Amino acid sequence: MSQIQSEVVAGVGRITLDRPEALNALSLQMVIDLTAVFTDWRDNPSVEVVAIRGSNKRGVFGAFCAGGDIRFFHDAAIAEDPALEDFFTAEYSLNNLLYSYPKPYIAFMDGVIMGGGMGLAQGADLRIVSERTKMAMPETNIGLFPDVGGGFFLSRTPGHLGEYLALTGQMLVGGDALSAGLADGLVASDSMPELWTSLTANTQLSAIERFEQLADLVSLPSPVTAPQWQDPQIDSIFALPTVMDMINALEQTDGDWAAQTLAGLRQRSPLMLHVSLEQIRRGRQLTMAEDLRMERNIVHHCFNTEHLGRSGTSSETVEGIRALAVDKDHAPNWNPARIEDITNDMIEPFFASPWSEEQHPLKDLD
Repeated sequence: MSQIQSEVVAGVGRITLDRPEALNALSLQMVIDLTAVFTDWRDNPSVEVVAIRGSNKRGVFGAFCAGGDIRFFHDAAIAEDPALEDFFTAEYSLNNLLYSYPKPYIAFMDGVIMGGGMGLAQGADLRIVSERTKMAMPETNIGLFPDVGGGFFLSRTPGHLGEYLALTGQMLVGGDALSAGLADGLVASDSMPELWTSLTANTQLSAIERFEQLADLVSLPSPVTAPQWQDPQIDSIFALPTVMDMINALEQTDGDWAAQTLAGLRQRSPLMLHVSLEQIRRGRQLTMAEDLRMERNIVHHCFNTEHLGRSGTSSETVEGIRALAVDKDHAPNWNPARIEDITNDMIEPFFASPWSEEQHPLKDLD
């Protein structure tokens, strides 16, 4: 049974992610099927606009996509299943396809949108959130890094918000995403079905005209109050050169925000905090295709960390997923255990390609 539904109605290609029992977490087959649909519609003149939404156990909307299937990552890494490498190659290729998509593309981001869900949505021309939207890139909590193009789209948020979001995994609720530049419109969740239908309702207009009407409607200014987490000191602290500089600055800063941020960072993988910071800093200077090639190198090293003699169950990522989603003891055995113990020799090899330029699995991205 397919985990995505697709149809063309009145010039609009409509996709529904249909794996509600897993919050639409992406399987390899879902990525393959999505790529086939987007590629077909890109080259199909009868499709003028594309829209995507999620589903939940009660129906459509309410959940977009909780990311990649991390239980699959865990089990495949232990079993040395080559499908793990295939997944990231396919997913990052899809991310690049969406960023360069030649037709208007709309993401209805109701409910949870994390990790791989952000990779599906951030390339959209119109990114719509609701008050129920819960958006985050929380990968450092599982010994991973904010991939799927996170080095590109997080690094282009205002100031040094990208570093903050990448390292802390801070959740953006509803209109928070607007102020971060990660959404274009905020609407009431109850209006999502009507907006979805409006794309195909008035056939006297072209699909492009209906898209433009929707964009005008949802992009009206909404009253967005600054959330408590958006402290004015984010820019100064997360602009500092190293993770340790940030830790030291937070330790010397009074107030709840600094204390909570410090406590949160101390829970995350020390190794991947450093790698993620370097990823965001490098990503600022890269195109999306270049960033995805870099991330493809990093994610290979996350599961095959040869320079530290770690792979499978001993890798940082498998351990992080074990603690969060498998054993659920929320007590990962990070290695090294302290932020202070990370050296540059541990970080740099993550950015070295394990492939020659001609053999890189994403060599054809542009």
